Amino acid sequence: MNSEFRLHYAPDNASLCLRIALLEMGLTFDPILVDRRQNAQKSAQFLSMNPNGLIPVLETPDGPMFETAAILLWLADRTQMMIPPQDSPARVPALQWLFWLSNTLHGTLRMLFYPDQYGADDPEKLRVVTRTRLIAQLDLLENASTTPWRDADVPSIHGCYLAPMLRWSALYGGSTDWFDLSRWPNLQAFAKRIETRPAVITAAKSEGLGLTPISAPFPCVPPEGSAL
Repeated sequence: MNSEFRLHYAPDNASLCLRIALLEMGLTFDPILVDRRQNAQKSAQFLSMNPNGLIPVLETPDGPMFETAAILLWLADRTQMMIPPQDSPARVPALQWLFWLSNTLHGTLRMLFYPDQYGADDPEKLRVVTRTRLIAQLDLLENASTTPWRDADVPSIHGCYLAPMLRWSALYGGSTDWFDLSRWPNLQAFAKRIETRPAVITAAKSEGLGLTPISAPFPCVPPEGSAL
């Protein structure tokens, strides 16, 4: 590896969360395109690193890693950045919200984006139910007082994870008429602040995400690869 890390990515995929985090931490990495148009995430080479065939994979000095939340937590602990230390009381809410973002919010988005993978006889019917669930989850985030991402001016791995998911909610999963970020003023303020951070600006340029990639996103126009 020319750099310490190799990020196997596709534009506007979950790898975006890791790209932002790596940039925030000042870590050097080589971006390696996984061409979804060629179904490269199902290639033998990729499956040897992630047998699930899902993006992202981060190659590290300790070997390849998959699962976005696991990678974010590993990076944060390794650098002692963007998450409270293990002996801090703030570690408890930090961990619970990180895994809530991964298991609950990201899981709901996957069901919205890929209803056919959940055995739905009527994918659009499942999407309607899933949108209702997603709205309730965003309501919960809006009103939660202990969320570590609340101050976007203080970078956290939670913000790196949440910001792309707000973007995707506005763009993917069939009709997006239901989604209006202004319904959640705290989340909207977070989105507007975090997209002004140098790490997010750099990530957006690298993946063709535009000038307002979180608060008012448009479909990506990447210099290479495809989001879908």
